[in-house]
Amino acid sequence: MAQLIADRRDVDFVLHEQLQIGELSKNEKYTEFNKKTIDMIVSEARNLAIKEMLPTQKVGDEHGCKFENGKVTTPDEFKRVMKLFRDGEWLAMPESIDYGGQGMPKTLAMAAGDYFVGANFSFMMYPGLTHGAGKLVETFGTEEQKKLYLKKMYTGQWGGTMLLTEADAGSDVGALTTSAVKNEDGTYSITGAKIFISGGDHDLCENIIHPVLARIEGAPAGTKGISLFLVPKFRVNADGSLGEFNDVVCTGIEEKMGIHGNCTCSLTLGGKGKCIGTLLGEENKGMRAMFLMMNEARLLVGLQGYTCASSAYLYAINYARERIQGKNLLQFMDPNAPGVSIINHPDVRRMLLNMKAYVDGMRSLLYFVAYCEDRAITATDEAEKEKWHGLIEVLTPIAKGYVTDRSFDVCSQAMQVYGGYGYIKEYPVEQLLRDCRITMIYEGTNGIQAMDLLGRKLGMKKGKPIMDLFGEIQKTITSAKARPELADVAGQVEKALNKLGEVGMHMGQIAMSDKVLTAFANAYPFMEVAGDVVMAWMLLWRSDIAAAKLADNPKDAAFYKGQIKSLEYFANSVLPTTQGKMRAILAANDAVATIEDASFGG
Repeated sequence: MAQLIADRRDVDFVLHEQLQIGELSKNEKYTEFNKKTIDMIVSEARNLAIKEMLPTQKVGDEHGCKFENGKVTTPDEFKRVMKLFRDGEWLAMPESIDYGGQGMPKTLAMAAGDYFVGANFSFMMYPGLTHGAGKLVETFGTEEQKKLYLKKMYTGQWGGTMLLTEADAGSDVGALTTSAVKNEDGTYSITGAKIFISGGDHDLCENIIHPVLARIEGAPAGTKGISLFLVPKFRVNADGSLGEFNDVVCTGIEEKMGIHGNCTCSLTLGGKGKCIGTLLGEENKGMRAMFLMMNEARLLVGLQGYTCASSAYLYAINYARERIQGKNLLQFMDPNAPGVSIINHPDVRRMLLNMKAYVDGMRSLLYFVAYCEDRAITATDEAEKEKWHGLIEVLTPIAKGYVTDRSFDVCSQAMQVYGGYGYIKEYPVEQLLRDCRITMIYEGTNGIQAMDLLGRKLGMKKGKPIMDLFGEIQKTITSAKARPELADVAGQVEKALNKLGEVGMHMGQIAMSDKVLTAFANAYPFMEVAGDVVMAWMLLWRSDIAAAKLADNPKDAAFYKGQIKSLEYFANSVLPTTQGKMRAILAANDAVATIEDASFGG
């Protein structure tokens, strides 16, 4: 069962061989996190995930959350897991010990999250959102707000959410109608209604702190007039004790396709005129502040999708090795030939290798984004710090949008490996497929991620972040081309990178012309091809390391050879399609932009 969350050998490969995070211990901030400590922490996270969290995954799906008499209850089994999670101080792993964190590198926290989220992603949404909300308090809060809220959030004593979405203001946050009226004591009376709030009300902690987007009376329309407020479920007294109920009422929870263990709530604020909040940050700067949490949340969503894919892939491998069906094709005409496990069939092997390539590449990408944060934190030079932050900005829409798209594909292929059994609830991939689907929608749909990549990230800081990314990819290509066994495939990755540069220039130009609608009609294909090139980079990087270690590590030969085969498959089976997509983008056909509404029929 242990290997059905995350492959420990591959986790160690990314941490120690690809990213070499033990080197971070040379920095004073991370001095205690040497290889021995890192491995111990990953082992502890793995044990908690396997022994305590994984058994609650199916329970959460089958029992779900309940809304009765105005209260939301979670599955009983979640209470024990939450206590163990709190006791282990896992909620705020990379944050300061002064506020209840462990001060560990973000890359290490990502590896622990690989196991936790993979074990029960719907449960992990509760502490995940709490951490994001706490980060807002830490970054933008006053000293008084930090004193009242932060440690209790980071230790999990109190929960947290993010209240953005309204019935008529989904992706268009600027259309929200929730209002804030300033009181004489400097607090604000909040009135409005929010929907689709993950973990908006539950019984896993004694208080829930809601960062709420609202518009102060008289503020400008649109996103320019949005402010951010801290609104607790129960008011907090000056000494930190709980006060009266703060008129934040759950009016119902959604019946969903998946993630049944996490409640998705509708909340009414100030229905009785008694909802009080305090300004978090500056007036009319709420969206800027909320983007901090949204970026963290988007990486969490990428991790959610990927862990579904990782588990589905491992289940599919196990099933393919055990399921006896049909003869070996080389013995097809022999009436006495025995049946073989389906992993011997070429089409099943094709699906498994496709899944492996994406799962390996996605793990490396997500860990790399966390590693960029560590490098930015430890950088002593401002230009270097800016470089790592720029890489995070460019890679975030890919780590959310592209990764969750491909993760759903992997889950679907895993179901295909199982055949009819995969479609049955008795087997795990059915739930993984359902749970994974939401990751393509929330925290900004993947179409919005594509628009962000094209509209904001491509030209950010005169293109420096995207050029820094290209520079990092080219370093790997240059290293791999020096190895005879990788030279040809490295050349294929280089051709794809060069073509992507051409496509990026083209997209930037037409986005600034009268064909802007055509440009954004191709934003999603552009995100796909950019993601393919980033996947190819990650697989090439992994293979460059593997090729260097093959001769001296005979016990790990199968693992290292697997890295190179994943790259070979991706370069020869996926990148040619990527090249075709890039040619289509360059053609800039305007059918999407020019078709009349009536032409859709219906």
